[in-house]
Amino acid sequence: MNENLPAILPPVLSSAQQIHVVNILRRAARAEIMPRFRNLTPADISTKSGPHDLVTAADLAAEAMITRALAIAFPGALIVGEEAVAQDPSLLDKIADAPLAFILDPVDGTANFAHGLATFGIILAVTRFGIPAFGVIYDPVHDDWVIADDSSAARLERPIGAPRTLRASMGKKVENLSGYIALSNFPVELRAKVAATMPGFSRVNSLRCSAHEYRMIAQGHADFMLSSTLYPWDHAAGALISAQAGAHVEMLSGGPYDAGLSSGYLLVAPDKATWNRLKKVFAFLTE
Repeated sequence: MNENLPAILPPVLSSAQQIHVVNILRRAARAEIMPRFRNLTPADISTKSGPHDLVTAADLAAEAMITRALAIAFPGALIVGEEAVAQDPSLLDKIADAPLAFILDPVDGTANFAHGLATFGIILAVTRFGIPAFGVIYDPVHDDWVIADDSSAARLERPIGAPRTLRASMGKKVENLSGYIALSNFPVELRAKVAATMPGFSRVNSLRCSAHEYRMIAQGHADFMLSSTLYPWDHAAGALISAQAGAHVEMLSGGPYDAGLSSGYLLVAPDKATWNRLKKVFAFLTE
């Protein structure tokens, strides 16, 4: 545990605050994201680091709206949005020392969104000194969300109806596993080795959307995820939600995930035994 944290912690957000945060995301989706879905013009889409790193008017407007609402509700908290980091990368360096940080991806799966695919979502995590303490992954298309904090089970919630407790899949042999590996995110010199592992699994996909990949893992519909990029807006919420659904979440080199990490490989598996089997498959990445 981070030395800045006491041994026993109250929930980082109260139940009322959690509901308020979810409603902030829902309002931003209704106002800024869904009206633009399949209605973007070429002028609404631009690139950041390269031709496949897209940002849309929906990303920018939703992040601005959510950031304003969070700043009002939680004065003094650090707010780290993906698009804000694109303008000021030093924000990432503040996460590890922040007693309360909100980490936001306003439209995760931007390329899907920009091309009219419904596989996108809003990801929000709350961390204490880099340690994920609350997470929500919201699907604007279906108006539902997976959610957990560090003292509660992961659950799927909708505006109407009882929450449904989520459970990661059962552990199994490597050849029976299905999961997610975004091959293009790995260094070029490692891609052939990573690709060579794929026939050994039942199925390997990439949804180009961490939001829905983590939702699938937390619901037990997929078994594992190996990630080579550690942007905190992609992983802080999903890592916590997966763990609270019973999955084993650990860095491939050993040790817990936290949002202050900037390098390494994050491996999520149904349980520790399956994680260990996968670690052997991917051991070359840490050699």
